[in-house]
Amino acid sequence: MGISNFICPYAEKLGKLLIPESFCEEAPSATKVKNDPSDQFIASARHWEKLEELRVRCVLCPKECRVADQERGYCGVRENHKGEYKTLVYSRPCSIAVDPIEKKPLFHFLPNSLALSIATAGCNMECKFCQNWEISQFRPEQIKSTYFTPENVAEAAVNSGSKVIAYTYTEPVIFYEYMFDSAICGNKKNIASVMISNGYIKEKPLRELCRVLSGIKIDLKAFTEKFYKEMCSGELKPVLRTLEILKEENMWFEIVVLIVPTLNDSVQENKEMCQWIVKTLGPDVPVHFSRFHPIYKVKNLPPTPVKTIETIRKIAIDEGCHFVYVGNVSPSEGEKTFCPNCKQTLISRIGLYIERNIIQNGQCPKCKTKIPGIWTESDLPKKQV
Repeated sequence: MGISNFICPYAEKLGKLLIPESFCEEAPSATKVKNDPSDQFIASARHWEKLEELRVRCVLCPKECRVADQERGYCGVRENHKGEYKTLVYSRPCSIAVDPIEKKPLFHFLPNSLALSIATAGCNMECKFCQNWEISQFRPEQIKSTYFTPENVAEAAVNSGSKVIAYTYTEPVIFYEYMFDSAICGNKKNIASVMISNGYIKEKPLRELCRVLSGIKIDLKAFTEKFYKEMCSGELKPVLRTLEILKEENMWFEIVVLIVPTLNDSVQENKEMCQWIVKTLGPDVPVHFSRFHPIYKVKNLPPTPVKTIETIRKIAIDEGCHFVYVGNVSPSEGEKTFCPNCKQTLISRIGLYIERNIIQNGQCPKCKTKIPGIWTESDLPKKQV
């Protein structure tokens, strides 16, 4: 089943408590969305500026789209209505599921927890290797979706036994307003929110978002502008700035790098990237190196050799990264969490599932070294409600 369909692997267990009957209703047609100003999915967008002749400039992401009346930005979900910028995906998810938090992947954030995961159509990049391109590269009227308010999201999280709401699958930045309000609703019910993002966002909206989110995972696509331009229709520099801001905001975040053969797998590039991470962000930021599989517009390359992933993991460790993981490679030593001081195995994982976790009070039980992360709900920072 593709991610573009409504999915919930825990639906049988959760029954009617998770999804109200209204969730089964299809979204209105594109015509209604465009022409009916009272449509339930249209809401005022944030972070934009008025220009002359009814044009607007979006200042949510680094693309800074200049949008004429009745036109949309690059993401395809934000539209100019007579000089007023609107979002077309508010309360309009196209995918919802309950996942292990390890699937995001977040390895140092409430381990073994469930995360209610939601997405709308759209993205502000086009990665040629996108695994969810069936929803990220389409407009909202092209994808089956439904009406599901921020209050519904928070309620569903509680009813599903999820400790976390994850904004994921596509790019949450483009459904910023929906994510922001859902996070506030979750915070009121003591449900944390995490964003699974490409990090392509401007500074002001990011800092505002940090007031309501508890964790973020950033996909660092590569460490060259060439890769970002040719493979992602984006830029590296703004993403690096995002990571710096997250550190400044004391936000918990982890980094994932998808290693694509011949394109971003060189020893030198990954060495330089790890050196930058350690110097700029610190050695304790978890870094995950994931194995590529052919998909979407990159079907001419083979899967990343496991040896390549293991080599890059060793580079990261040698450069001083304390917590280095591998993805899409299991079983592997790279799935475990080790104490950076005494090398004790603290968490053993197989794929997305935890076999053993001996971290006590955020510390290694053997040498008492503090292990950075949000290990229990008591570790969660206070967020805006």
